[in-house]
Parts: sequence; structure tokens; C-alpha cells
Amino acid sequence: MMKIIAQAKWVKIAPRKLGRVAEVVRGKLALEALQLLKFMPQKGARILEKVIKSAVANAKNNYKLAEESLIVNQTFVNKGITMKRWQPRARGRIFPIFKRTSHVTVWLGQKESSKKTEQHPKEAS
Repeated sequence: MMKIIAQAKWVKIAPRKLGRVAEVVRGKLALEALQLLKFMPQKGARILEKVIKSAVANAKNNYKLAEESLIVNQTFVNKGITMKRWQPRARGRIFPIFKRTSHVTVWLGQKESSKKTEQHPKEAS
């Protein structure tokens, strides 16, 4: 089975927030996933939509596959670097602010054809 991969690295969103959106599209048809993401209000939906569009374009241009037959096999959201910033507070104190980043990976595959293999009846001997 062929795997088509697309990635987005160093995306400025926490992996926990992006992971919630990635769970929704995992296992769905690629075109159906794009329709779902279009109407989701989260920022992560825009990011994931871009990555899936890139993977579909990779499949179409590099492997000559039809868009209708593509399925989102797996989505990964891994942790990138965490930028540390400081917020001044009262009485000379500081509080940390963590600006998290993510790496998104989408694997597409082809939908299995629904043809059943015909079994030949056993020949009587």
C-alpha cells in the first residue's frame, strides 16, 4: 500500500489544541475531511486543511492518483520547541509564558476497492 506524506513543521500552535482537530479527520476520505475542516472554528482546522491539501496535491501530481480515492490513514501531531517568555508581575516577580510549537504529519492512502474476488466452485471429481 502506498503512503503519501505531507508535513508542516514549527507551526505556532500547541500540540494539544491541534491534536483535538486531527482526531476528527483521522480515517475519513480526504475530500470529506477538507469539508469538515472548512466549517470548524478552530485555528488548528486551517493548519490541518493546508497540510491535507498539500498531501492531496502530492498524490495527484507525483503518483497520478484520483482525489476521490484518497483516505486519511494517519495524522500525527508532535511537539516542537517551546519558546520561553516572561511576564512581569507585582512586587518584582515574573511568571513564565510558554509559547509552544507543533509538527503536523498527514499520511494518505488509497481507498480499498470494494470488488469481491469471485470464488470458483470446486470441481466435483
